[in-house]
Amino acid sequence: MPPPEAGDAGSRNGSGGSALFDGYFEPDRPHPDAYDEMFAPDGTVRTPYRALHDAIAPHAAADLAVRSEALDRAYVDQGITFSLSGQERPFPLDIVPRVISAAEWSRLQKGIVQRVRALEAFLADIYGDAEIVRDGLLPRRLITSCGHFHRAAQALTPPNGVRIHVAGIDVVRDEEGTFRVLEDNLRNPSGVSYVMENRRTMARVFPDLFTRQRVRAVGDYSTHLLRALRAAAAPNEADPTVVVLTPGVFNSAYFEHSLLARQMGVELVEGRDCSAETTSSTCARPRASSRSTSSTGASTTSSSTRCSSSRTRCWASPGCSTRRAPAMS
Repeated sequence: MPPPEAGDAGSRNGSGGSALFDGYFEPDRPHPDAYDEMFAPDGTVRTPYRALHDAIAPHAAADLAVRSEALDRAYVDQGITFSLSGQERPFPLDIVPRVISAAEWSRLQKGIVQRVRALEAFLADIYGDAEIVRDGLLPRRLITSCGHFHRAAQALTPPNGVRIHVAGIDVVRDEEGTFRVLEDNLRNPSGVSYVMENRRTMARVFPDLFTRQRVRAVGDYSTHLLRALRAAAAPNEADPTVVVLTPGVFNSAYFEHSLLARQMGVELVEGRDCSAETTSSTCARPRASSRSTSSTGASTTSSSTRCSSSRTRCWASPGCSTRRAPAMS
């Protein structure tokens, strides 16, 4: 197929003859065989990206770089950072957002939910009847020698059968554009707070683009998380207390902890606010000196406040179910 004419929506040089994409298709460009999110192999703009392409093509590369640097400074000023080697850094934000069509997201979402349910069933089995071991599909030593296998949790069944309250599933595209799972993160994955903040930021950078497009909201995440945590409480708790347990202000994910606690309307507590009793661990209300803003490592409770953590990434939350999730077919 011949290349599109200059000025078309699928032009190699961008809308209106912009030089933003000059040299983009040169043979010696980095990773020429990688899947290109915005452009098809013939150089035309993929349908989901046409509005975004038309919005950024008139800008010079230097203009986008200046905007990106301004965003980084704003993130640092607002405390939207993570700690690396003792230094507070802004969370990396690509000023060109990734666009996923509704049809593609629907398929991806179904796959992620199915995967998390399968992982939930796996955990229920290895901490329960261990049929996967009895059937010879997995050697017992592979499980028991794992550093994250907790013998104390053997034969313990959560009130609603849910162990994975939040799952962060990292996905990538292969060279054909097919989504592949890079890794499953089930032990308090962090990062969802940056998703919410990045969305707010991008809506300010490209306000017209977000106004014209039907962009799926992410701001209601904390509502779903709170519902999942409340559902994990003992059935005899009509009004369970939820808190967010954080290691403290020096933890690399403290911004997320404080944001989630604030958005869920719950208290942010540290280990020093908790005490152990014979029947359960409890979290006292934070002392006046404790920070009470928000956090990740979210936690559900009983009468006084039992602590158990959670968080997120491609962010499936089957924990809202009150029954054990079925295995993947």
